[in-house]
Amino acid sequence: MVSTARLRRGTIAAGVALEPFETDPMARRFNAPYHMEPVSRLAVWARYVAVFAAITAVVSTLLVRFDFLEVRPAMATFFGALALAGLSILLALAGFAAIWQNGSRGMARILLALLIDVLILAYPSYLGWQYRTLPAIHDITTDPIDPPKFETLARLRTSDGANSAVYAGLYSAELQRDAYPGIETVQIDLPVNRAYELTLNLVNRRKWRVVDARPPQLPRREGHIEAVARTAVMGLPEDVAIRILPDGDGARIDIRSASRFFKSDLGSNAARIAKLSEAITSAAENAPTPKPEPAPKQPAKGKGQPKK
Repeated sequence: MVSTARLRRGTIAAGVALEPFETDPMARRFNAPYHMEPVSRLAVWARYVAVFAAITAVVSTLLVRFDFLEVRPAMATFFGALALAGLSILLALAGFAAIWQNGSRGMARILLALLIDVLILAYPSYLGWQYRTLPAIHDITTDPIDPPKFETLARLRTSDGANSAVYAGLYSAELQRDAYPGIETVQIDLPVNRAYELTLNLVNRRKWRVVDARPPQLPRREGHIEAVARTAVMGLPEDVAIRILPDGDGARIDIRSASRFFKSDLGSNAARIAKLSEAITSAAENAPTPKPEPAPKQPAKGKGQPKK
């Protein structure tokens, strides 16, 4: 049985012209049966690397969210997943060029790899844009002159690389005022004890982990709440301190939210304070007005009076 290669060589030696698709890879790509073509190894590796990057990104996120690993090594693993996604994109582009050149299969693998890479890189790309546009501050408060203090939470900031519990200072306050001018003290027309109960209820509804809650005992003690919130995707811990003080017949509430790690919070603390402030104001406006206590009944005239 004579092989195809030998027939081709014999045909060329005899001076017989070959069909264009027999010599041109581009022509063969459009004329040969597609299922007969080999699969591009670049396309295969692009998909493998993309899947591994996705698994690495998910695992590193879970390690941070459930405190299975310290934040910095877990974040290093996450950045490694982003690097793998970038490598997968390069392999996919090289595979696409190879398929276009020699007509091999693997386009579906390349498209799947690119889809996975886009899903991995989309949110970090958004955070990178925020990093370039927002100030590099991590401690936001409604009262920069006298911010609520971290007392219980200060003892939790002992991990390697954790930010200080001491407020960042006036330079941070100036950057905050320029970037987030709407962060202000919340003033509501409720007694201080009801303001404390309302605020604590809103904190609990947000599933923040409350580590300290002291109701106001005036004039000796102000209302004080400390809790740990988490960022939306990575679950990084961010500490919250709330102070409730009387303000005439109402109350004033100051909030402080600070990232435990990294020098830039990418706007998460300001967004948290703004949402909580809005929720407190709305809840106070819709709070039922307490009914006044009935006045004590006066004894009937003539009854119980000593006879003269």
